[in-house]
This record gives sequence, C-alpha cells and structure tokens, in this order.
Amino acid sequence: MTKAELLTRIAKEHPECSKRLIGDLMDTCFGFLGQGIKKDKRFTYPGFGTWTVKTRKARKGVNPQTGQRIMIKASKTCTFRPSVDFKKSLNRG
Repeated sequence: MTKAELLTRIAKEHPECSKRLIGDLMDTCFGFLGQGIKKDKRFTYPGFGTWTVKTRKARKGVNPQTGQRIMIKASKTCTFRPSVDFKKSLNRG
C-alpha cells in the first residue's frame, strides 16, 4: 500500500475531512513517530507493534563490482517487531 492509497482509504471512512487535511495529519503523525524513535530509541503502538533503534557493528564486506574487500562502518537502523495480535492476524490469511 502506498501513502496515496492509505490517504484514499482514510478519506472514504471520513468523508467530512478533506484529503489535504488527512495528508497533513498523516505527515504530522509520521513526523512525530520518527522524532519519538530518535529520542526514546523506541515507539510502541499497542496491537500493532514496536519500532526500535538497533546499532549495527562495523564489519567486513566485499564490493560486488570489484571484489575488493572493504570495511563497512558501524551504523544505526530502525527495526519493527509486530505485536502478537498483529502477527496472528497475518497468519489467518
């Protein structure tokens, strides 16, 4: 699902709101979500899942174009772990 598809589905559920308003709310929501993850290193949405910041250690790698061995710097990434309920709903089909 794309952002536009999500926006359209929300607009159908709430015809009293304009698509522009819904888009602005979505942007604000995801902006705060990103800020929360950066600040607190985690964000939990009950019944859906938890986003956390993980640190990857520096490691050795290979440049696939040249075959040259390289060092990959340590970095941070964001991971998502679905809640038990959400994970069960995925398996129901």
